[in-house]
Amino acid sequence: MDTVITPERIELPPGAVLKLLGNWQDYQVLSQQLGDRSSPRIKYRRGEILLMAPLPEHGRDASLLADIAKVLLDHLEQRYDSFTPITMSLPEVSGIEPDYCFYIENWRAVVGKKRIDWQSAPPDLAIEIDVTSYTNINDYLPYRVPEVWILKSNRLLIYRLLLESYVLTESSYFPNVREIVQQCLQIANEQTTSEVIRWLKNFLHGQ
Repeated sequence: MDTVITPERIELPPGAVLKLLGNWQDYQVLSQQLGDRSSPRIKYRRGEILLMAPLPEHGRDASLLADIAKVLLDHLEQRYDSFTPITMSLPEVSGIEPDYCFYIENWRAVVGKKRIDWQSAPPDLAIEIDVTSYTNINDYLPYRVPEVWILKSNRLLIYRLLLESYVLTESSYFPNVREIVQQCLQIANEQTTSEVIRWLKNFLHGQ
């Protein structure tokens, strides 16, 4: 497949990342053109627009990581809400599309809401699968998301917001989650994702 960017069509081959110069209005036009399509994904940083066409492993890993988070939250009997796909945007500043986001401590801010004010009610946890070096942790700074997971090269990177920057650290919600995710990924390489989730539930039940 060739890369095509016209007023009528936007097509990128799987795995491609395209950077365009553009302003907020250009980003809005492209976003409206894409509509509810899941591919390509679109991101806005000041002065530039990024388009990325996910590979199949992107969707599988995003679903798996979100399922792991849900199993862990259920095990902890934690109330939460989760969303995908979702576009977070701050006019003239930023537009991003996390693979998954979770409201955990801040779940009351989104119950029954059809629209979310990203400045007053950011998600507690955002998840990104970075197969094509598309994600920059600083994309989340304008929203002040407390915790961001980036799965990159089969390794879970956990960032937490500390004052005005993100630092690599452990999760504030799940102890030992990096080790758990690593084990789940190893199982997923040989078996189905459903078997991974069964293993995780049995593992947590045995603790």
